[in-house]
Amino acid sequence: MSKDKKILPELRFPEFSNKETWANRKLSDVLFEHKEKSTGDEEVYSVSVHKGVINQIEHLGRVFAASNTENYKRVLSGDIIYTKSPTGDFPFGIIKQSKVSKPVIVSPLYGVFKPETTDLGIILDAYFEYPERTINYLSSIIQKGAKNTINIHNDTFLSKSLVLPLDKKEQSKIASFLLSIDELIITNGEKLELLKEHKKGLVKNLFPQAGVKVPKYRFKEFSKDGSWKENKLWEIGKITSGGTPNRSNSEFWNGDIPWVSTTLIDFNVINEVNEYITEFGLKNSSAKIFPKNTILMAMYGQGKTRGKVAILGIKAATNQACAAIILDKQYNYEFVFQYLSANYEEIRKMSNSGGQANLSGALVENISIPIPPNPKEQQKIASCLSVLDEIIKAQSELIEQLKLHKKGLMQRLFPKTID
Repeated sequence: MSKDKKILPELRFPEFSNKETWANRKLSDVLFEHKEKSTGDEEVYSVSVHKGVINQIEHLGRVFAASNTENYKRVLSGDIIYTKSPTGDFPFGIIKQSKVSKPVIVSPLYGVFKPETTDLGIILDAYFEYPERTINYLSSIIQKGAKNTINIHNDTFLSKSLVLPLDKKEQSKIASFLLSIDELIITNGEKLELLKEHKKGLVKNLFPQAGVKVPKYRFKEFSKDGSWKENKLWEIGKITSGGTPNRSNSEFWNGDIPWVSTTLIDFNVINEVNEYITEFGLKNSSAKIFPKNTILMAMYGQGKTRGKVAILGIKAATNQACAAIILDKQYNYEFVFQYLSANYEEIRKMSNSGGQANLSGALVENISIPIPPNPKEQQKIASCLSVLDEIIKAQSELIEQLKLHKKGLMQRLFPKTID
């Protein structure tokens, strides 16, 4: 680097603005492998992209560790862990700091390092939070083995440099700032989970449970309306599905007709689509246009897609993996949508009971739903739960805004070369 260049961040706390205290530092100068092993008293932890260092049972539902964990690596609070395994947007592994207050153990395949200071560990954790930075650092020193395994020695992992603050007071200031943003995100995340749990409890009490003909909670004006009636979906509407025009025929695609696949179904209202088909494509395939307020259910799809529902907010065609539920006029589509959403897990189990991983049209048609005799009660329940959905959506959007804000700050808190 030429002598007329300085290494300084764009965004800086005022008390450090006149100090040139950032420099290229090898990770081997700031991270140290302490090589502590399990004492037999520690719990097994995993490392997650979104949850950080987390108890394996809490994260995965059970312990996946070997029966003998004496070679597992001991992690102290504040240590940096490099997982050395591809996951999602992190093809070369993830790098996280342990924020657990007690010692824990992790896989012996991981690299575990003590940072020069805890504050510098917090800064490195924030730096490697984003895929592009992790990939940029690791891509040139990684060797991929058989079955996509990652081959990298710990010394190699520590061999590259990052521009980091030297002044421990500045490190502390940056770390405190980053922790305050994380705390804000965590607090709002906990609030979101409480809202979701509140909705689950409300749904449980607003709909009758198995073997009961009235719900536990009922709006006063409907208390004398009598029992709810159990119905199959086929009894309250029409269930059909769409189709996919031939992908190889360009005349079928990029037209004016919105086309929905299961990837868009996520307990939501679909107002926008990623693909459009032509009138010619519609006529030459099993695709159909369904009206606004049609309920869509994913009959199959990757991950946990199967069983999810959505409401069409627009007229649109769908593919064959979407069951389209068009209700008779006397039934409230929001009410039915809320019930199906609340029973997502039970609907998924239906498809597994026959040894298959997909829902069929026949299974969807025979889903039971309790319905109150008064259409106004359907509407009242639907409106109540829809308002709560809007609050949950707003809370989710707030968290995403906070995360974007942090990402923007991180781009300015780390230096660029300037004259």
